[in-house]
Amino acid sequence: MAWSNQSVVTEFILSGLPGSSEVQIIYFLFFSAVYAATVLGNILIVLTITLEPRLHSPMYFLLGNLSFIDMSLASFATPKMTADFLSEHKAISFEGCITQIFFLHLLGGAEIVLLISMSFDRYVAICRPLRYLTIMSGRMCIGLVALSWTVGIFHALSQLAFTVNLPFCGPNEVDSFFCDLPLVIKLSCVDTYILGVFMISTSGMIALVCFILLVISYTIILATVRQNSSAGSSKALSTCSAHFTVVTLFFGPCIFIYVWPFTNFPIDKILSIFYTIFTPLLNPVIYTLRNKDMKESMRKLSSHMFKSRKGCQTS
Repeated sequence: MAWSNQSVVTEFILSGLPGSSEVQIIYFLFFSAVYAATVLGNILIVLTITLEPRLHSPMYFLLGNLSFIDMSLASFATPKMTADFLSEHKAISFEGCITQIFFLHLLGGAEIVLLISMSFDRYVAICRPLRYLTIMSGRMCIGLVALSWTVGIFHALSQLAFTVNLPFCGPNEVDSFFCDLPLVIKLSCVDTYILGVFMISTSGMIALVCFILLVISYTIILATVRQNSSAGSSKALSTCSAHFTVVTLFFGPCIFIYVWPFTNFPIDKILSIFYTIFTPLLNPVIYTLRNKDMKESMRKLSSHMFKSRKGCQTS
């Protein structure tokens, strides 16, 4: 692939969501509320896990890191999108577009590895319970989180290695509310078929293979749980079903978008909104509503904070 690294295009226009000015205001209010709920919900999970000693376990350590990634995933594009609802000129600079692509793949790659780590944690807890604390040591947990960020960084850099120097000298309208790689490379002045194949192999197929492996691992876990009838097994089943729900919600849209990057389906924009905005919101809801320990710890933390605030006011 030989092309000039000079680009005439200095900014991209984001088409966003269609609608009149009144509809755009409704979008602004709705997505602002969703974003606020996402950030507050994930912050609450991180604070609860950090401050509650009973939650200082490998599973909740990984869950806290997942909440941090989800909060970041919701933040890389949503504030810009909500601001664009009130703007006539929905533009983003070339550098800003590249930055969005970088953080999307950084956080997406990190979350994939972290979800695999969480399934490994559940596998060890249920299938190798006597060795759980030995295998899932503090060093192992920190190593898994460090691995997730390392993979995310290398994945993001690999996606941008060839993309950043593509020449953009004509169309500059991105049919989305943020810069997504399959949509941006289509605007290049050169043939990007090879880049599309590279994208399928590094994003689409990797996501698909990881999802299949996760399905297999959770199937083994659930088969093991089914052989037992204790209360602990019931709790493990609830936890694993919550994990699998999150995995499905995250991988489903990613696989659909990146396995077919050469074809732009109308539903792609909806799926992009789902996995960058709604999935980070659903994660805290799924984990808190289906986890008794989390609900009790949050209730305890809220009660403690309320009493402390009340004590400060009376004094």
